[in-house]
Amino acid sequence: MSATHDVPPNSQDELLDRYSHSLIPVFGRPQLVLERGDGAWVWDTDGKRYLDLVGGIAVNALGHNHPALVAAVSKQVAEMAHISNFYTSRVQVELAEQVLRIAGAPEGSGVFFANSGAEAVEGAIKLSRRTGRTGLVAAEGAFHGRTTGALALTHKAAYREPFAPLIPDVTHVPYNDIEALRAAVTTETAAVVLEPVQGEAGAVVADPAYLRAAREVTTAVGALLVIDEVQTGIGRTGDWFGFQESGIVPDAITLAKGLGGGLPIGALVTFGPGVTGLLTAGQHGSTFSGNPLVAAAGLSVLSTIEAEGLLDHVQAMGEHLVAAVAALDHPDVAGVRGRGLLRAIVLRSDLSAGVAAAARDAGFLVNAVAPDAIRLVPPLVVTRDELDLFVAALPALIATATTSATAAKEHTP
Repeated sequence: MSATHDVPPNSQDELLDRYSHSLIPVFGRPQLVLERGDGAWVWDTDGKRYLDLVGGIAVNALGHNHPALVAAVSKQVAEMAHISNFYTSRVQVELAEQVLRIAGAPEGSGVFFANSGAEAVEGAIKLSRRTGRTGLVAAEGAFHGRTTGALALTHKAAYREPFAPLIPDVTHVPYNDIEALRAAVTTETAAVVLEPVQGEAGAVVADPAYLRAAREVTTAVGALLVIDEVQTGIGRTGDWFGFQESGIVPDAITLAKGLGGGLPIGALVTFGPGVTGLLTAGQHGSTFSGNPLVAAAGLSVLSTIEAEGLLDHVQAMGEHLVAAVAALDHPDVAGVRGRGLLRAIVLRSDLSAGVAAAARDAGFLVNAVAPDAIRLVPPLVVTRDELDLFVAALPALIATATTSATAAKEHTP
């Protein structure tokens, strides 16, 4: 009898074997098969419960099974899930208006709805080409997506090199280095694209002065300043958007992840009529752009964040997490980076993969974003007690990872 038939039907191993035989292996073998969720908790198909501190990588803003989101999506899918962009819907118009409101966008601004963060960034690249220039400046450590245009802005060589050559005229400069940015931005630059917090790099925060300098430099040469809010937007930092702390007004921002609360939606938001008018009828589009189902989800997410006071909650929970980790005074923990509920616990050695594995075994889902950093992007509704559960477990998780790493070294020839 084959191994596949030696395991119970629909068990984790059996389903993962079926996954391997039916999906293109771009994600490798998944760690778990998850079946349902509630709040900040998820359950796998074997019934084991986990505290979800990954949150779909900052997507599940309201957690799992939030009643407001469930009601909004259920109502909308029963009425109309999708229409062609020959037409529009009330919910699409209302969502665009609400996004512009929370962004503080001036009169004459606009929204293009996409299906993902990468697509929003692709829209921003096309927007920048309408300036008549082709130069793009991004930061070292940046992650802007995996489609070919967004990939050209992404810095990590392992993501980029298999697909070279990518679009030309992209310059990467050290993040948070104002003088390097000044040197790179010229009258040939179409746009500077920056994240307020670099999530993929391990929750590295832009100094507000850096973003203000980026605004000054781009204005001086007539280039666009595009702020990538795909991970930082929709309350993740404790503000609606990460750029707002610096007080700047960008030319455009890109959104996705938390906006749909789990449904796939992205957005390019342009600030002011001069930028909004760069893209005209027929120059961009998407079949699924802002369809009624995802628009209803987005409206529900925004209204719930406001109704439940989640911006203040995110700030409080982020500060509590930092204080709780510091109170451990653990010799293997260097500190906590990030803003709001986009955080990285920085370790003093390359133990993050081992800590993440030990955490999973203990019923916590975290992300080993770098060899020495654990990324936490939980639902915005996560509670103090839930965060404390993880922090209390952290010393034992580090000890397990250290023991495993030591054993692996001893068995290495």
